[in-house]
Amino acid sequence: ATKPYVLDDLAPQAAVQATLQSINYDKTVHGCLMFRPLPSFLDEKALCNMLSPEKDIDGISLASLASVFTDSSDGFPPCTAQACVEILDFYRIPLVGKHVVVIGRSLVVGKPVSMMLRRNASVTICHSRTENLPELCRTADIVICAVGRAHAFGKEYFRAGQTVLDVGINFDSRGTLCGDVNFDEVEPVVDAITPVPGGIGTVTTSVTMAHVVDAAEKMTG
Repeated sequence: ATKPYVLDDLAPQAAVQATLQSINYDKTVHGCLMFRPLPSFLDEKALCNMLSPEKDIDGISLASLASVFTDSSDGFPPCTAQACVEILDFYRIPLVGKHVVVIGRSLVVGKPVSMMLRRNASVTICHSRTENLPELCRTADIVICAVGRAHAFGKEYFRAGQTVLDVGINFDSRGTLCGDVNFDEVEPVVDAITPVPGGIGTVTTSVTMAHVVDAAEKMTG
């Protein structure tokens, strides 16, 4: 069962901290998902780090992220980053010795998924200031797009034989939900591409629930 904690839009830092503390100590709560971004007057980083790693099912605290970067089994990785790995595993996309280009360097997707894939693949992290980005993308076996800009990547970024994971959730000029990749242009070119909606986001939801179950099992022994 879910247990919502709804605070006023103007709730001060102390009120949010007290709520998180109560969640940390509440044995009937097995996992916590904090909706972000928080209001700008709150110290979001400090609040994220208050959440116990055992209940941090979306990997937002530094303690949880440290487990991703150190290959530890403590805590949970960010759900969207893990969703990318789960999709590659499910469809048996080869990773060993392959080249992965990740476009985006956020702590939500780009950096953690790069660390999670580096164990078997060679990973290149790119961003808006990367030179010759289209050419670099075409050298990859797998491209993960996570910049949050509608249709930012057209067919000039891709080639035949690639697998493309589109993490973006955006709205185009017509108000239609879309990804970072121009799907209609790119889908005929590459071997496989995730759609938006119905791709990474759907798997992210399943990963979130799996983390809750895992957290509950660990807490109950």
